[in-house]
Amino acid sequence: MSTPTALAAGTPASDPIVNTAVFALFVAITLYVVYRASSRNSSTSDYYAAGSAFTGRQNGIALSGDFLSAASFLGIAGAIAIHGYDGFLYSIGFLVAWLVDLLLIAELLRNTGRFTMGDVLSFRMKQRPVRAAAATSTLVISFFYMLAQMAGAGGLVALLLNVHSKLGQALVIGVVGLVMVLYVLVGGMKGTTWVQIIKATILLMCGVLLTVFLFGKFGFGFSNLLSSAAENSPLGEKLLEPGGSYGKNGTTKLDFVSLALALVLGAAALPHVLMRFYTVPNSREARRSVVWATACMFVFYLCTLVIGFGAAALVGADEIKGAPGGENSAAPLLALHVGGTLLLGIIAAVAFATILAVVAGLTITASASFAHDVYANIFKRGKADPADEVRVARLTAIVVGALAIVGGVLANGQNIAFLVALAFAVAASANLSTLLYSLFWKRFNTTGTLWGIYGGLIACLLLVVFSPVMSGAPDSIIKGVDFAWFPLKNPGLISIPFSFLCGFVGTLVGKPKADADKHAEMEVRSLTGIGS
Repeated sequence: MSTPTALAAGTPASDPIVNTAVFALFVAITLYVVYRASSRNSSTSDYYAAGSAFTGRQNGIALSGDFLSAASFLGIAGAIAIHGYDGFLYSIGFLVAWLVDLLLIAELLRNTGRFTMGDVLSFRMKQRPVRAAAATSTLVISFFYMLAQMAGAGGLVALLLNVHSKLGQALVIGVVGLVMVLYVLVGGMKGTTWVQIIKATILLMCGVLLTVFLFGKFGFGFSNLLSSAAENSPLGEKLLEPGGSYGKNGTTKLDFVSLALALVLGAAALPHVLMRFYTVPNSREARRSVVWATACMFVFYLCTLVIGFGAAALVGADEIKGAPGGENSAAPLLALHVGGTLLLGIIAAVAFATILAVVAGLTITASASFAHDVYANIFKRGKADPADEVRVARLTAIVVGALAIVGGVLANGQNIAFLVALAFAVAASANLSTLLYSLFWKRFNTTGTLWGIYGGLIACLLLVVFSPVMSGAPDSIIKGVDFAWFPLKNPGLISIPFSFLCGFVGTLVGKPKADADKHAEMEVRSLTGIGS
């Protein structure tokens, strides 16, 4: 095992052969599972929703696997290790977000739609423009989310295989993308779900074991761990207080509020999360899915708190920042310090599996949205042959995979928890207002739907482009220029209320008026499940 100084200098931190072997073993096992699960992927229901054959418990574990992305495992641990208390905001936001899903979305969505969010939004509206808008927002959100996962893959590989050239990292990001597309092409939703169940189980086990080990190292006293983390951090005692990240270095306390709003409201509007509710047979199982997912994530996010402060105590901020991958390397470096090469290989394989499973879920969501909403219902006006629709979905998966690889190469090096928070802001801005208005507001009409989706989406993207994320800050994506005029790094505080306002105003001024009969039908169906 190399010393911390050697690691920061760029020498191999572990045996690349061990790391590659562990990862290859995981890919081989999961590909076999995907192949076995894909034997009956002939119909659209099989390919998009796994024939609605999963139980609430299975789907809940898969949901947590879909949601516990590289941001949760790598980004949050790094954010806590470097910024302390402020980094834990991500864990709290991601967890609390599931209450919105449980109370407002899961059951009603399962009863109303079939395969995609577009099914719900277009239920009582004009089909073609609304489905086009839903597909547009789904593809944009999926792309943003994929950027984070692929960026995580690049940083992780730099740390594990000692690949420091941008070309080498780009090649590995390409390999990850190809494997992910293979999962989707072969397995459809059923195969992807089993990959997520396996991944979530392994991730939880690793998180709990690492947490127990860290507690043992500090005499099973959490206060001992916190004291040691504060002593080993440049922030000192301030590591344990609010303000380690927000309110400093050009950020304002409004950044904190904006990020919190995006995290809490974003999960209920993420297309790949919403699509999972169709893989269960009824609304009761959809509710059970959310309960199981929340329980799994509650355990995991408590572990991130210990892992993050453990990394601050045992690894130190300087070594984390100096390693390839920066903040995202905190958890793998901690594994290297406490368990040597083998544990690093296992943690690395789990992190890779996390990236693969999440991106596979995003890819099938994006491809389903295009094939079902755009091809089948816009181009073919609802009369598409199921086999043709599945073929279009598979072709779309290849295109989406290629775009994700290119985006991941460009975003390599950014903090991935932060990139995922941007995806949450886009999701909440584009989708949440229209979903809630569609389900609960009788007067809501087609114009309101279109204004809500496009207004929120455009506002969010514009604010991101002209924010410190893109230019004007030391960690901006585009270096050396400054065209930022919007001060917040996350636009949720402005773009989410703006989306609700657009939907409201669009409904009041727009035509045609709402269809009362369709609303009554949707209300009965969403509340009772009759006809779903």
